[in-house]
Amino acid sequence: MPEPNSTINGVELCGTAAETPRFSHSGGNERYFIFPVEVGRLSGASDRINVVAKESDINGLSLSAGDRVALGGELRSYNNKSGTGSRLVITVLARELRCGDSDDCNEVALTGTICKAPVLRKTPMGRQICDLMLAVNRRYGRSDYIPCIAWGRCAAELARREVGDRVALLGRVQSRTYIKSSETGGEERTAFEVSVTATAAAQPETGD
Repeated sequence: MPEPNSTINGVELCGTAAETPRFSHSGGNERYFIFPVEVGRLSGASDRINVVAKESDINGLSLSAGDRVALGGELRSYNNKSGTGSRLVITVLARELRCGDSDDCNEVALTGTICKAPVLRKTPMGRQICDLMLAVNRRYGRSDYIPCIAWGRCAAELARREVGDRVALLGRVQSRTYIKSSETGGEERTAFEVSVTATAAAQPETGD
């Protein structure tokens, strides 16, 4: 994994394809497929992360459910306007896809701008947590909005930052389930965020 200032948006994953890839969308004369990858944590739990990849890359591996897979790519976000599921959808766009022949891996490096005031809170046991939203620029003027969560010293440090500050973060993609209340009862949903493990001072954007 590169140092956080050497990349704006980088993800490295190695895990198990939980489902056979299915068609997602077309764009730029390419067909893209989506599939979840299960990546284990040291605690024994696992994260289920949705990956989008080119059809040609998937066919090159003959990828199906249960296969081990490794990839490098970028985090992507979009607003779900269908009214079903989470409003902010986070996926990993695979830039390279290969057979996974190593231990599970889940590493993220982001450099971006804080676009909402960080929120510092505490667990019932008194541990500090900081929630923040990071805007990570793509080329051609678009941005991805990535929710992040930090703990302990990282939480205290990020809570002192302000909207507009640029920060560099290292961490992992985390999935968690929650219950969304509605008039018809509770609906289980899955949220995705980057669990921050380290921070660094970010270099200013150059406009390249």
